[in-house]
Amino acid sequence: MSSYPSIDSDVLRTFVAIADHGGFTRAGELVNRTQSAVSMQMKRLEEDVLQRQLFERDGRQVRLTAEGQVLLGYARRILKLHSEVFNTLRAPHMVGTVRIGTPDDYAMRFLPGILSRFAQAYPLVQVEVHCEISSQLLNRQDLDLTIVTREPGHEVGQLLRQERFVWAEASGFAPHEKDPVPLAMFNSECFCRAWACNALDAGGKAFRIAYSSPSLAAIMAVVTAGLAVTAQLKSLIPADMRVLGAAEGLPELPLANVMLLRNAATQSPITESLAEFIAEGFKI
Repeated sequence: MSSYPSIDSDVLRTFVAIADHGGFTRAGELVNRTQSAVSMQMKRLEEDVLQRQLFERDGRQVRLTAEGQVLLGYARRILKLHSEVFNTLRAPHMVGTVRIGTPDDYAMRFLPGILSRFAQAYPLVQVEVHCEISSQLLNRQDLDLTIVTREPGHEVGQLLRQERFVWAEASGFAPHEKDPVPLAMFNSECFCRAWACNALDAGGKAFRIAYSSPSLAAIMAVVTAGLAVTAQLKSLIPADMRVLGAAEGLPELPLANVMLLRNAATQSPITESLAEFIAEGFKI
């Protein structure tokens, strides 16, 4: 079997810091090494270990070469796996139950990847997922972590993601051309529904709530059938639907903030670890 030189995880950590911050000096501060020590590490990595140029230098600024970009992807994955190994094998206290509250639209879009990675790191932790709309989740006191959608100016907790609501309909259909426009929206407690209705009212566009449900799957089934237009976060719009806007006579919708709330009464290493996985998963 071929034998290859190994790359120390500390070297990879330094390499990632340089890539993220564009220079050896700042990277050295982050990994607690001098600039000269960082330079020597990278010189050995380039010349002795990989025999590839990883950086293009422009004064104090450095940029990754094509080979450096390839290594960066692997380095991030290796460091993540390294962390998961230590979390799993050196944290026997990570056993128990954590309760998450989330609207089901986020459960469908983001939770599969988040929970898969969390289960790999902490296989003995049981996760309970409670799906309700944001307004109901905000009143729950029995949840450890809660993901909610909030209007700008009403943020609480940790910001996970900010994105715009958009109008959407099934490709090949044109329910937006009907008068009044048929809408498929969440039930009346959802402020997103109020946003959509208020925007149409302000624009003088006639509409009717043709279908309503607390379930995103039900709403998308209606829209996929070509029966109605919906308004959802852009990341929730599947490939078989098209986003609508001013060209179709529909007004722009506002930005929304996706927030993570922690229950101070139930915080533990388990809940904080899952919170970190959630924050990372919503960046995707």
